[in-house]
Parts: sequence; structure tokens; C-alpha cells
Amino acid sequence: MTSRPFRFGVTMLAPAERADWVDKCRKAEELGYDVLGVADHLGMPPPFPALVLAAETTERIRLCTYVLNAGFYNPALLAREVAGTDQFTGGRLELGLGAGYVRSEFEAAGLPFPSGGERADHLERTVTALRGMFAGAEHQPRPVRPSGPPLMIAGQGERVLRLAARHADVIGFSGTVAGTNVAPPVFAPAEVVAERTEFAMATLGERADEVEFNVIVFRVTPGRDRSEALERLSAEMPNLSLAQLADVPTALTGTPAQMAEQLRVARERFGFSYFTVLEPSMTDFAPVIELLR
Repeated sequence: MTSRPFRFGVTMLAPAERADWVDKCRKAEELGYDVLGVADHLGMPPPFPALVLAAETTERIRLCTYVLNAGFYNPALLAREVAGTDQFTGGRLELGLGAGYVRSEFEAAGLPFPSGGERADHLERTVTALRGMFAGAEHQPRPVRPSGPPLMIAGQGERVLRLAARHADVIGFSGTVAGTNVAPPVFAPAEVVAERTEFAMATLGERADEVEFNVIVFRVTPGRDRSEALERLSAEMPNLSLAQLADVPTALTGTPAQMAEQLRVARERFGFSYFTVLEPSMTDFAPVIELLR
């Protein structure tokens, strides 16, 4: 589906004191990750200051909001934060945006939880407003590029995917069952993921070769062989059979070589060339990066 080179990201989830944060950002770069992301959930590190500090302590790794909950932000104030962070990180920022989905976080922040359509509306207004503000910034920081940092739009509904097809440099897919908000996540079967990526590809039209597809790898389960690792993982994923679990792009199992082959298959089948693992899997996944360079 694509021959685009692989990119690998890791998203940090755990708050840390300054020294510990510096250490793990340096480790991510040393392990070969291309992108260091910070999630936007209450109780996790604050995205913008965390990324500025990451830039100060690293040299080449890209820095991403993975992904901002657009419903938490006024577009004008967000434009200031994004442009200032882009400047302070030397243009290494990548902006990830989503519509938001965790009701309890809206409630904890004292915000109403809009309907799915209302959240998609606000995401679209935010994307449109940011583009205009970056291009015409006069009384606030300017981003390094006049159009702003590279934009990821994450989601799987048709409205969000159509928005991404018009504006995004990267489309982010969760690969989970729509409407679920539980831990561990409920993985969507491979055929459902394929239908969503095929819809996005068709919607992109002439832009199909320009846009990168990203997916979250929620589980990295090492093992001496895939069968043993899949058996261990399947206890957490009762909605999928072992055969189904072996096909999803959201879980990697087995040896580094077996995981690398899974990613090659996922790139061919779904168009994913950019894979993001979660912080607890940062070290376990690193040998896979070495095999795919």
C-alpha cells in the first residue's frame, strides 16, 4: 500500500522530575526513535513545557503533541502555545490534534462533554483557525514555517478523516473499537482497521502520496516465539481470537525479527509507515528499530 520509509515514535505517559524527564528523553533519542510524543491527558506530563525541555536535552528527535484534545483549547490561545513551542524547539515540533474522547477528563476540567459531532466541529474550527493565525501572526510568536508545524489529525470517524484528508500531513489511527474508553484498549480486528485506512486513502485522492499514516502500538510483548507471546497477550484481549490478535497492527509479539516482519506486513496492508509505541515499551521495541533502518 506504501513504500514510504518507516518512522518510529514513543509517547511519554509518566510525569517525572526534571532530571528523570531529561534522562528518558535522552534515552529515547539514543535508542533511535524519530519522534518523542507527549500525550494530552490529565495526570500526565503537560505537553508544551515537556516538549520544550525535551528539545533542550536532545539534538535531533522530532517532538510531537500526541495528541492534543482540541476541546480543551481556545484556538487563539492554542496558536500562541504552538507557535512559541515551535520556536523554542528549533522547528522540531509536530502538532497532533484530536477531537477528545474521555468524558471524565472534560468533567474533571469543569467543561461540558459535547456530542461527537460537536467535538468534530470544534476540531475543524481549530484547524482552520490555526492555519489562518499562523499565516497572519502579527501580535504573537510566529512558527518556524509560515503554515505552522507539520499537522497530525487523529481519529477514525468519517468527518475527522475527511478533515484530515484536506489538511493533515499525518493521519493518526488508534486501531481500537470505536466508542470504547477502557483500559486495556479494545483492539479492532484487522479488517476494521483496513476499512478505515482504505476510506482515508480514497478520501485523500491526489494527496495520497503526500500523507503519512500513523498507528499506536499499544502492546509490545517480547517472547522466544510469537505463539508463546500471543498466548500471554490474549488473556487481556478476550474480544479477539488468537488468529485475529496475530493480525492487528496495534500489538507486536515475539522476537524482534518477528515484530519487524509484522510492521512490514502492516505497511503493505494498511499503509502504516509511522508507528508509535507507549513509554513502557520504549526499551523492548528498540531492537525492532535497528532491524528496519
